[in-house]
Amino acid sequence: MACSASDLAPLLSTTVNSTGAATYLCSQFTSISSQLSDTNYAINNTYLLFSAYLVFAMQLGFAMLCAGSVRAKNTMNIMLTNVLDAAAGGLSYYLFGYAFAFGSPGNGFIGRHLFGLSDFPTIQADYSFFLYQWAFAIAAAGITSGSIAERTQFVAYLIYSSFLTGFVYPVVSHWLWSGDGWANPAKTDNKLLFGSGAIDFAGSGVVHMVGGIAGLWGALIEGPRIGRFDQNGRSVALRGHSASLVVLGSFLLWFGWYGFNPGSFLTILKSYGGNRVFYGQWSAVGRTAVTTTLAGSTAALTTLFGKRLLSGHWNVIDVCNGLLGGFAAITAGCSVVEPWAAIICGFVAAWVLIGCNKLADKLQYDDPLEAAQLHGGCGMWGLLFTGLFAKETYVNEVYSNKPGRPYGLFMGGGGKLLAAQIIEILVIVGWVSATMGPLFYGLHKLKLLRISAEDEMAGMDLTRHGGFAYAYDEEDDVSGKPSFMMKKVEPAKNTSPNGNSPAINV
Repeated sequence: MACSASDLAPLLSTTVNSTGAATYLCSQFTSISSQLSDTNYAINNTYLLFSAYLVFAMQLGFAMLCAGSVRAKNTMNIMLTNVLDAAAGGLSYYLFGYAFAFGSPGNGFIGRHLFGLSDFPTIQADYSFFLYQWAFAIAAAGITSGSIAERTQFVAYLIYSSFLTGFVYPVVSHWLWSGDGWANPAKTDNKLLFGSGAIDFAGSGVVHMVGGIAGLWGALIEGPRIGRFDQNGRSVALRGHSASLVVLGSFLLWFGWYGFNPGSFLTILKSYGGNRVFYGQWSAVGRTAVTTTLAGSTAALTTLFGKRLLSGHWNVIDVCNGLLGGFAAITAGCSVVEPWAAIICGFVAAWVLIGCNKLADKLQYDDPLEAAQLHGGCGMWGLLFTGLFAKETYVNEVYSNKPGRPYGLFMGGGGKLLAAQIIEILVIVGWVSATMGPLFYGLHKLKLLRISAEDEMAGMDLTRHGGFAYAYDEEDDVSGKPSFMMKKVEPAKNTSPNGNSPAINV
């Protein structure tokens, strides 16, 4: 809202001291305009902060999911690594990661400014944006920790988590989400990859593939857990100790995903124009939450019945993994696809996960949380899905910097967007392999990666963390038993030698 006294004064020519009246009115308009601008900033920053809190709450979901998916003798270890991902990731992302990701002006490959949040906030970003992006970075590190659970030295977690959140992940997020990034569909100079850029709205590739591929290399270099495959190479289930924690973690992740996907709009108070005054970015936020819900729900149900046909069981752990696979897949295109397309996304994601798990068993690849299969495999499918089903109207609304851009192949938009999505997949696989692969291999050669066989058999809680997370009696489960039986520990009452009073053995 702009006002000039010289423009307004002629309209008040019949008024005594028209110039003074015009000046007064303009000052009031300016004040109102400033208040509206302040309100706009406050609403959008509050929305982004709330979304950041939801995404950070996913760390609790990861912790519960990881704890329930490992054996009880390694519970404290996996919980500690989840805390470490957030803490170490916070410092490394503050010092280096944010600058590499969003330190403009930079180049197409990496950011070069704002180390340690110097000269911050800027006109492009406030502290709420940093917090939101940090929550994404530690999510990628949390994915990796699941792949190498139950056999990894603590120092290796510290090293890889800091490296991933401080360098590897930020470079990828710069490519896709920074205004300077070479593959960003919202690139400021509009020089877009294939005239489109790669649409990865909330991070099927940037977050899930990066975490999944990093975990893949870690688990490959470490090798499977003791007892995971028998002498003939057949798969032996080393089941997690608590389905309850897995379900709790899955629901917490589901809840957090409503900050992960809808929150990636970054703002909510924005009109798309046109005759529908009720329709704007707030509507797109709601639609994104709906597509997220439908993809996850469809994947969960597809996994339920698919695994029932394949194995003959109704398995809640498989259903939870299928649910998360659907979420990981829809994350790339959640803002630019119709709700009906999200159902297709979830259906295919479930079978991608089932197929990846079958392949992992054949290759004797051991991932306690199926993280590489779930986040890596389903993340890849999510990028391809977006290149096939992105709708023209939604693409132009969300990425309004270049009208008339390519959209989904199956929606009549040609193959340019799909080509950009394939390029993103290839470069992420190449970049993460070229950085995290050598890191894990170097740790392996330095004997800093895997714990000893004796420590692994006894459990890291006892050998590395001072005791078990639970008070329980456990038979030796290294022989390949699928699980152990928890027993209630009660004091045993015996008669004292004089026969008068009982003695209690603790």
